[in-house]
Amino acid sequence: MKILSLKLNEDILQETDRVVKSIHISRNAYINHALNLYNQLNRRRILKKKLALESKATAHASLEVLAEMERLNDSLTYEN
Repeated sequence: MKILSLKLNEDILQETDRVVKSIHISRNAYINHALNLYNQLNRRRILKKKLALESKATAHASLEVLAEMERLNDSLTYEN
């Protein structure tokens, strides 16, 4: 475990101390849990942006494949 010095706004620290006292966990455990949740949130945001960019990049190719499949389906329908 790494030791870290941290500066917090006084109002954030006071609210944190009230919460940890009411839920009976240490301030350190609370901050670790909060940072873990915030990291998860930001990983999801990053992934969402990446997927949106990749989806946009492949959209044209996907439409071309769809059009080709429709042409094949139409040709098979007319042959039967």
